[in-house]
Amino acid sequence: MLNVETLADRVARANLQRRRNKETERRERVFNNKVRTIGVDKEALDMQVKEKKKQEETAKEKQKAYDADMLHNSKVACLLHSRQVKEKRAMEKDIVNYHHQYQQTWCEGEYDLNDPGRCRKTDQDEAQMMLPGLVGEDPDSSGRLQRQRQQLRGWLIQQQTERAAETHQQRLERQRYDQSRIDMDNKALQLQSMEMERRKAAAVATKECNLTMTEERRRQERECKDEDNRADTMNHLQGQLTCVDAEPSLGVVGVPGLCPSSDKRAPPESLQQIIQFQKYQIEEKRRIELEKKKEEEQYDRVRLDSARTALLMERQQARLNKQLRRHLDGTNIKLAESQRQQKPDIERGYIDDSFFAKFNTSSR
Repeated sequence: MLNVETLADRVARANLQRRRNKETERRERVFNNKVRTIGVDKEALDMQVKEKKKQEETAKEKQKAYDADMLHNSKVACLLHSRQVKEKRAMEKDIVNYHHQYQQTWCEGEYDLNDPGRCRKTDQDEAQMMLPGLVGEDPDSSGRLQRQRQQLRGWLIQQQTERAAETHQQRLERQRYDQSRIDMDNKALQLQSMEMERRKAAAVATKECNLTMTEERRRQERECKDEDNRADTMNHLQGQLTCVDAEPSLGVVGVPGLCPSSDKRAPPESLQQIIQFQKYQIEEKRRIELEKKKEEEQYDRVRLDSARTALLMERQQARLNKQLRRHLDGTNIKLAESQRQQKPDIERGYIDDSFFAKFNTSSR
């Protein structure tokens, strides 16, 4: 019988052979007299040494990066410190200039930039008042402090007065602005009412004029009609008389009793049509004028409504701004009061539980 080998058998035999070869190589490497060291796997130890060196290099790189960050932070701190020192010197210089400009009543001499509280030159009267052995003391310190308080009080009163005057001026300006807007609105309404009255008067006058012209035209038409009737009657009578008295020798051939007339006026039917057409024109013109008047009134009404709506929106926005400003002022007052209450504790060096909660917040 033939032994048929499947694919799974071949794969299993190959895996077994590979494990055997690997074990053989390991034994040769371990029991080799040139390579082995008392049964220790040198390649594994070399691998461990390489991994350890790699870890040390990684740690050194991390330490270098940390040192670079520390150096950068130190430089930034130095720059901030130097900037703070410069700002402090500039502030002290401004204080000295301020004392030199506004507080010469208690120290008329020039100031030393190194010591802003000391004068370079002293008045003779004050020098005579100093007691020997007590150089540097100021016997008039209480009076100077009193004058400074009075001066500060005067400045505060002046600032309050200026602020009150400014607030009053702003209030007056707002009142004048509101009054001017109201006057403009009233004037616009007055002009609109005058324009509407004028248009009404013009429409009434036009209507009366049209009625008068219509009546006059009708009267003239009646007079013309009466005159035409009288003329027709006279012509008819005269024609009858002329036809009766006419001789046959004239050679006129026609119907007896009928005489040609020279009247070229239009028949009564055409005159009635003309009158009806004129009436139609008058009615059409009146309808057009009424529609135009309605459109103008609608336009004026829309314009007035839009003006009133804009005024109401402006007033509502002003009220909203006042409420927001009042709310902001109240919030600022509360915040200032809370800061003022916390300030003495800060000056005395008060430490609460939140100070100790900042420590031991991380594992480093």
